[in-house]
Amino acid sequence: MQAATLNDLKATGGLEALAGKYLTFALGEEEYGIEIIKVKEIIGMMPITSLPQTPSFIKGVINLRGKVIPVTDLRLKFGLERTEISERTCIIVVEMEKPSGSLTMGLVVDGVSEVANIKKEEIELAPHLGILEEMNFVSGMAKTESRVKILLDIDRVLAGEQLAALREMF
Repeated sequence: MQAATLNDLKATGGLEALAGKYLTFALGEEEYGIEIIKVKEIIGMMPITSLPQTPSFIKGVINLRGKVIPVTDLRLKFGLERTEISERTCIIVVEMEKPSGSLTMGLVVDGVSEVANIKKEEIELAPHLGILEEMNFVSGMAKTESRVKILLDIDRVLAGEQLAALREMF
């Protein structure tokens, strides 16, 4: 399958579909954004129960008001080094959608920044680096006045087999 070009997306309204409100957050020095409609809530760090034989980026599970949900450390998922938890570290609780159903998941991030209204004029495609399969969770890049924010398609952050295994557990 060939990747869409910026012109293809403009012609089909794709960039317009990416425009909207995003919860922006930090991982290291980089800023990321998730569509606000996917975000259920933001909570402070809490005790996480480890799960045996899971990838290192799966931190474990938390009990959120009687519901057990898996928690992923986005730093580790994206290949960044592990850091100490700070007062800004938090968990973004999101609803991920797949053809086989939805999954509520927590994402550990370094800190939440803001809810940004990103216009289609500010969005560009992610650069093609020859690693399209590995970066299929990046839906675009938002150029704001201060920096570039990486827009995530949260439904694609976990690979199919990883998400299927988690869905079976929960």
